Amino acid sequence: MRNIEIIFEKMYPIVKLSLSKVTDNKGNIPKTGRKPKFSDVNLITLCLSAEFLSIDSENRLFDLISNSHFFKARSLIERTSFSRRRRKLYPFMNIVLEFLSKELAPDEDTLIVDSMPVEVCRFARARRAKICKDSYETAPDFGYCASQRTTFYGYKLHALCDINGVFRKVDLSKGSLADIHYLQDVRSFLSDCTILGDKGYLSKDVQQDLFQTNRIKLYTPKRSNQPDYHKYPAVFRRLRKRIETLFSQLCDQFMIKRNYAKSFSGVATRMMSKIVSLTVAQYFNKFVNNKPMNEIKYAFSY
Repeated sequence: MRNIEIIFEKMYPIVKLSLSKVTDNKGNIPKTGRKPKFSDVNLITLCLSAEFLSIDSENRLFDLISNSHFFKARSLIERTSFSRRRRKLYPFMNIVLEFLSKELAPDEDTLIVDSMPVEVCRFARARRAKICKDSYETAPDFGYCASQRTTFYGYKLHALCDINGVFRKVDLSKGSLADIHYLQDVRSFLSDCTILGDKGYLSKDVQQDLFQTNRIKLYTPKRSNQPDYHKYPAVFRRLRKRIETLFSQLCDQFMIKRNYAKSFSGVATRMMSKIVSLTVAQYFNKFVNNKPMNEIKYAFSY
């Protein structure tokens, strides 16, 4: 129990700073109705602290902290209210991510794009599963992961990070959506930069369109049977390993592939919570610990 209290205390100032422009002096998002005693900043910080400790079950979390005097002094809410409010605070977790990414690497213009599968259930149960099927637009679908050579049922997590290993933008799509289509959304928030992708983003038309409209240079490896084939530069291959390492950290410490949510908003909130928690650890390493930014496992143990 003491571990989560220590991590909460260390994360709280970072989250409060990130949301300082959208919260009042008590840490709440301005809205109509009664102001909660357990503030929105407290709730987001508790969520991120739990994710850092690989606690992704709300029942387990509240079994751990329900008798804690530390959290009782902050007017700890009930578990059901915690779950409902956390989903509503999803956009503000995104604000935390954007703030921290700008602080960690403000001038970096070389980005890496990739995706990873997020299963909502085992493939054998996909036909009869009812998870996340409230709406057709957000319902999971069958997809294929080329790197693992497996078919899965669920979503794809699309991510952009810089060469320092800081996530800039993340999004969820149906598992059946091809990676190349995510680049159509990139134009709405990026310009004058370089993006490194794998063969899943190979398209001459998209490459030209990105450069002409937003001056985005897209570099992907060529297929060996293409007439203009040339070997992918070794420096690009080395830089692309950065996002693969981040995905490995999300799978190992943050258990991003383990899903307990029953709705799309729940899945999206859990994905964002894990990524923001990782980014807060990077920020703490760089500006507080003065340690290597990506040694996140030991970020709060110094």
